[in-house]
Amino acid sequence: MKTKHILLLQRIHGAKGTNGTITYKGELICHTIELPDRNNIPRISCIPIGQYKLEKRRYPRHGEQIGIPHVLGREAILIHAANDALKELLGCIAPVTTLTGEGKGDFSGKALAKLKALVYEMWDKGEEVYLVIK
Repeated sequence: MKTKHILLLQRIHGAKGTNGTITYKGELICHTIELPDRNNIPRISCIPIGQYKLEKRRYPRHGEQIGIPHVLGREAILIHAANDALKELLGCIAPVTTLTGEGKGDFSGKALAKLKALVYEMWDKGEEVYLVIK
């Protein structure tokens, strides 16, 4: 049986964006920014709370990324670099090193690299990785 790893994303919703923190086994991996909660409306809302299996996805614009394929009523949801949710995201999740405001952060590329290193290491061992959003 495959080992199942759980990344926990705990979020705080604001009018201008959703801020979160991803931990693995209680250890901080990165912070996150997303769009505000607008009832899961595609391209303008963060994704709903729940458990999602992460999968490797390749996209023309972002290259190979961590995908979140099974979001109800949504498609092409990714975890990719961005520092301003309202300007740069269409429903995806962006890891950031520090939160600088609602839906804003900095050093997203650095945070994404840290998250990808962890997730890809698990995938390389043939293990499953899930994101649990609370």
